[in-house]
Amino acid sequence: MDVCWRIQRPASLGTVFQEKGRLKIITCIGFLPRSKSFSVSSIASLENQYRSNGFLHQITASADFSRKKQGRMSASGPKSSAPRGFGRRTTVGSAQKRTQKKNGEKDSNATSTVTNEVSKLPEAKVDVQQQGTVVFGERNVLDVSEIEDGSDHVDKKTTEDDELLERKLKVERENLRRKEIEALAVENLVRGDRMFVYPPSAKPDDDIEVFLNRNLSTLNNESDILIMGAFNEWRWKSFTRRLEKTWLHGDWWSCLLHIPKEAYKMDFVFFNGQSVYDNNDSKDFCVEVKGGMDKVEFENFLLEEKYREQEKLAKEEAERERQEEEKRRIEARKAAVEADKAQAKAETQKRREMLQPALQKAVISAENIWYIEPSNFKAEDKVKLYYNKSSGPLAYAKEIWLHGGFNNWVDGVSIVEKLVDAELKADPKSRDWWFAEVIVPCGALVIDWVFADGPPKGAFLYDNNSYQDFHALVPRRTSEYIYWLEEENLVLRKLQEERRLKEEAMRVKMEKTARLKAETKERTLKKFLLSQKDVVYTEPLEIQAGNPVTVFYNPSNTILNGKPEVWFRGSFNRWTHRLGPLPPQKMEAADDGSSHVTTTAKVPLDAYMMDFVFSEKEDGGIFDNRNGLDYHLPVMGGIAKEPPLHIVHIAVEMAPIAKVGGLGDVVTSLSRAVQELNHNVDIIFPKYDCLKHNFVKDLVFNRSYHWGGTEIKVWHGKVEGLSVYFLDPQNGLFQRGCVYGCADDAGRFGFFCHAALEFLLQGGFHPDILHCHDWSSAPVSWLFKDHYTHYGLIKTRVVFTIHNLEFGANAIGKAMTFSDKATTVSRTYAKEVAGNSVISPHLYKFHGIINGIDPDIWDPYNDNFIPIPYTSENVVEGKSAAKQELQNRLGLKNADLPVVGIITRLTHQKGIHLIKHAIWRTLERNGQVVLLGSAPDPRIQNDFVNLANQLHSTHGDRARLVLTYDEPLSHLIYAGADFILVPSIFEPCGLTQLIAMRYGAVPVVRKTGGLYDTVFDVDHDKERAQAQVLEPNGFSFDGADAPGVDYALNRAISAWYDGREWFNSLCKTVMEQDWSWNRPALEYIELYHSARK
Repeated sequence: MDVCWRIQRPASLGTVFQEKGRLKIITCIGFLPRSKSFSVSSIASLENQYRSNGFLHQITASADFSRKKQGRMSASGPKSSAPRGFGRRTTVGSAQKRTQKKNGEKDSNATSTVTNEVSKLPEAKVDVQQQGTVVFGERNVLDVSEIEDGSDHVDKKTTEDDELLERKLKVERENLRRKEIEALAVENLVRGDRMFVYPPSAKPDDDIEVFLNRNLSTLNNESDILIMGAFNEWRWKSFTRRLEKTWLHGDWWSCLLHIPKEAYKMDFVFFNGQSVYDNNDSKDFCVEVKGGMDKVEFENFLLEEKYREQEKLAKEEAERERQEEEKRRIEARKAAVEADKAQAKAETQKRREMLQPALQKAVISAENIWYIEPSNFKAEDKVKLYYNKSSGPLAYAKEIWLHGGFNNWVDGVSIVEKLVDAELKADPKSRDWWFAEVIVPCGALVIDWVFADGPPKGAFLYDNNSYQDFHALVPRRTSEYIYWLEEENLVLRKLQEERRLKEEAMRVKMEKTARLKAETKERTLKKFLLSQKDVVYTEPLEIQAGNPVTVFYNPSNTILNGKPEVWFRGSFNRWTHRLGPLPPQKMEAADDGSSHVTTTAKVPLDAYMMDFVFSEKEDGGIFDNRNGLDYHLPVMGGIAKEPPLHIVHIAVEMAPIAKVGGLGDVVTSLSRAVQELNHNVDIIFPKYDCLKHNFVKDLVFNRSYHWGGTEIKVWHGKVEGLSVYFLDPQNGLFQRGCVYGCADDAGRFGFFCHAALEFLLQGGFHPDILHCHDWSSAPVSWLFKDHYTHYGLIKTRVVFTIHNLEFGANAIGKAMTFSDKATTVSRTYAKEVAGNSVISPHLYKFHGIINGIDPDIWDPYNDNFIPIPYTSENVVEGKSAAKQELQNRLGLKNADLPVVGIITRLTHQKGIHLIKHAIWRTLERNGQVVLLGSAPDPRIQNDFVNLANQLHSTHGDRARLVLTYDEPLSHLIYAGADFILVPSIFEPCGLTQLIAMRYGAVPVVRKTGGLYDTVFDVDHDKERAQAQVLEPNGFSFDGADAPGVDYALNRAISAWYDGREWFNSLCKTVMEQDWSWNRPALEYIELYHSARK
């Protein structure tokens, strides 16, 4: 008999679960207030009525409910995220059953199967359903706690009527579903459509049944029909399923699929499992999925998935690298242990051999000279050593001292005792004897000593047994075998401890070096971003992928000054982003009252660069595109990385293998810096016979080719971690013993340039950028355009850098014409030469980029040429030690005086007349001066030799001129000098002042070229420095005469004397400024990309 419950107040799931009180249940006996012969359609109607109520629809209990306590409430139906026991039943047709029996294919979609069987309650349990059930009579709801506690207030009974009703309900549902499918089949057949889905509206994370009319398909003669598809334009979760014949009239086949929650579209075709397809007339079939992700959301989802996958792969790779490093560490440790063992054995054997003469000479006593009591002693015993003072040269000494050791002085002098006159004791032997009490050293086989008239370092007269020393055997000594075994172990432990300490110190130093480099790079990037703040900046300063960014633009400092409107036009990834450019946005005035205008953009997850320009109108007009370079700002945290460029340098100088001047430094250091930014760099270089091969690693023969009437052999090696191809023409052009200085230099290097291009072509290289330098590789630009642009090197662009316009102006002018972009080594030098006839026609593609220095080569924290390593944290200590070492090495007075260093080539360009004056002026101000350099002109060299002789004779304690090249000494001068003087008449860039600041030496320079761009006067350039996000860092002057030098040098020396604390802080400031290639490399990358536009 059924029990129906009448609800006394409106029911709500939330209310039911939240109420702690017990609901009132009124029971009534009986069934529905109508006959048992009710129609199924009426049940469906009633079901629909209650389904819309949104609360619990049915609670059915068996008649024995009150007699059996229930532990928990049980719910049938699929598991879901809904509260347990309230899942909705989904019923499907018989076609799916058939599909389940036959489908054996793998499905990457992992489609969930929805059963058409409804679970029956196994015993007297409560069945709670949220939707799709029928309610009998008036109802009430029990407090959940009552149900779970098995309250005795409710009787439980499951009858055959309940089961019958449930079966009829399922039948009715199936009938309704079939009728809807039949109607759809008829509609589609009438329209001539061979495919439809049920339900007609597909939703994400739901099931869908796909129907195909075989008679209307190209598969009408096939016995097997399968569906193959994926979601979201074939980009997500592919699947393959077998279709089964359905009950529908006509030749309809179907299968059940599950739509993933990420889907916005389902794409598929039908086929026979082999080669016959129905692909909707080559358009494929598709079903739109409503209510889930749209296309953009799915793209972002894919990016997030990719990001997670990249993170996973990165972790796996990091773990692999860690394991490999651990493996290498273990192997290295094993090798080190074996090496230590071998060294310990060798050292022990050496000691053993050294000890043998002492053992042979050792005795128990020497009659009338010395003896030991007790005579039968062992190691660590206290004994008395007696000495007959009158037996040797110490007969008249007032004091007698014992200087001793053991095992042939293995630890040096380790025993020092003053002897006592034995006559003070009641001993008949004590008339001429003195004695000392000593402890026999541990491990001693033999004791060694001499007698003296004083302690060590205070004795003048010795009795050393006629230069043989005294040696006494230890009577009860350890066996030699055991002793040497223990000795070998002691040596081994000592070596291992020394190695451990050394490795630990090295590890700490490497970690600190890496941290300092990372911090410097981070500061430099921030300053790089802030350096454009007078024109453009962003909030946040570091743009983050996936987040919005606000762009601030100051048109008053650009070509758009005074324009009534400013429009922002942007994109990402150097204008190549998959979503295309952003729509033009009109910028609004900033809220801070400044002259900036602003707009906001959303940064996609796969962005690595943000690109933009500004215009006066929505449709264009005048543009501010940063002189053709556009504005580009890096994006952090994106899942996409910038594709690497391939840059090939063709050059005739390279440090350290063939360095003549600054060009060689630039080629190496710029290449390394660009390579560190994850780009690919190769260098093509002549194989001079004067190469410093010790700096070339892994040099191997690569290939050979013929060109220009000769065979050219190609070698490949690594220089400073860079890939270098060495061209070795067999005609002897580079077997001259020098880099420059031959009468046919122009022809030699012209041949090399052409041979380098031929090598690239024949070798199948397709670089993005060819970078050539100065007159010596200038021919690359026109030879490339004349002979190679249309013959395989189509995508390549040429960048040409002028390092010094004083040499090869004609070749430089021709290269300016043919190159895609041209640079020189500082902004000011670019302005200084802009009026030159070979430059002026090409200013639109001419840019100044300051050079940098290699922070690994010039690093006071890891410099073997200076006494102690230092950073900005201990710059005063480090430079003080270096100054003392410099004074000692050069024979200067050890005094706390200001030291002016000069490191230069002695040429008129370097201002030699100003250098001479500065030397005398420094001496007048009671300073010390050190000059390191030589002159290519013999007359200038002789002039400075005479000056050196004069200074060394008159001011030898405060002046030293070293007229040669000395690399180690240059490092010591940079570290030990307080100031570095660079009074060049012209200086395209200059590296001396940059190296000086790296070592905490304050530069004193003339305002020209790169010197002006890098040195900011402490008294006059505060605003100019601030514009570069820097602090003033030196002293400078304008003129090219003595008063100009005096103005800067006097202020510098006075600052040293009058404000030492301020001066020390200035040293710290200049040392913390980054003059490496970190920033110039970023600018060169921008230039390379602009050349490719």
